[in-house]
Amino acid sequence: MTIFKLGYVAMSENLKNASPSQTMTYKQFSQIANREAALRKLERIAISNLENCLRLLKHNTGNEIHFFRFSSKLIPLANHPELQGWNFMRPLKSKLSELGEWVEKYSMRVDFHPDHFVVINNPHADILKASLKTLSVHEGLLKGMNIDTAHRCVLHVGGAHNDKEGALEQFIVNWGFVPEKLQRMIILENDDTTFNIDDTLYLCEKLGIPFVFDLHHHLANYTDINWEEQWSRIMATWKDSPLPLKMHISSPRSETEFRAHADYIDVNMFMGFLETVNHTLPEIHCMIEAKAKDNALFQLAKDLRESGRAEFIDRSTFTLKNNS
Repeated sequence: MTIFKLGYVAMSENLKNASPSQTMTYKQFSQIANREAALRKLERIAISNLENCLRLLKHNTGNEIHFFRFSSKLIPLANHPELQGWNFMRPLKSKLSELGEWVEKYSMRVDFHPDHFVVINNPHADILKASLKTLSVHEGLLKGMNIDTAHRCVLHVGGAHNDKEGALEQFIVNWGFVPEKLQRMIILENDDTTFNIDDTLYLCEKLGIPFVFDLHHHLANYTDINWEEQWSRIMATWKDSPLPLKMHISSPRSETEFRAHADYIDVNMFMGFLETVNHTLPEIHCMIEAKAKDNALFQLAKDLRESGRAEFIDRSTFTLKNNS
C-alpha cells in the first residue's frame, strides 16, 4: 500500500491579502532618495511576505495539508547587483524562525522551485554565478528556518543552446563548480520542451540527484510515452534521500494549449498514474501545479473521493482501495 500526499504551490485562493510575493522593482527602489530608507522598505516587504507565508502554513494546517511550495520571490531584489552587501537575513531572522517552528511542529514538507533563469548548464560563467547566488539565497532561507536543506529545490536542466547533448555534458561540467551544500539541495525535473525523462535521468543517475517526475511535461515531451518502464529508475534516484519521492501533477489547459496548466486537475489522468505506481513505494508526494492553487487540491480530493477508488486518511492524504 502506498500513501499519497497532495500539496500545492505558493498561494491560496481562499486567504485574502496573503501574497508571499509582494515586490519592488529596482526602478522603484532607486527613486527613493535615501538608500537606507529604501532598504528598510525592502525589508518591510520581505517581512510581510514571510508573515503571509505563516498565514498560508496555518491555513494548510487547518485543512490538513502537509506539503507546500514556498514562493521564490520572498525577498525582493535579493540578487540585484546594485544591492551587494545588503544583509537582508538579519531583519528576517525571527520571522524565518517562526516559519521553521511551524513546519517542524506540524511535520510539513516544504520546498522551493526557483525561476527558470536559475540554470546550471549555461556555458556563460556570469549566468552560472548568478544562478548559484540565487540558490544560495534559497539555502539561507531554509537554514534560517532550521530546515534540513537536502532535496528542497527543484530545477529544470536548463537550455539546449542548439545542442542538447552538449548541453547535458555542460551540466555535468558546471556541476563541479556548484558548492556541495547547494548540490545536496537540488532535485531535477523533466521539462515540457527539451529535456525529457531519458535526458533528465541520465544526469540524475550520473550525478546522484533525485528525479522529480512531471507527468504533464512527459506527455508533452517524450521519446517513449510509456513512462512506466522508467519508474524503477526514477524511484532509485531517491534511495538516499531523507524525503519521499516527489512528483508534479498538472493538466493541459486544452488540446491547442497542451503545455499550459489548467485551473484544475483531470482526475482520470491522475488516477492512471496512481494505479500504476501504487504499492511501489511506502509514500509518494504529489505537488499540484494548477492555476486554482489550494482550490485545485480541494477539488481533486473531492473528485478522488467520488471516484470510489481513494480512501482518505485526512483531507490531503489517501491510499487507493484494493480492487475487489
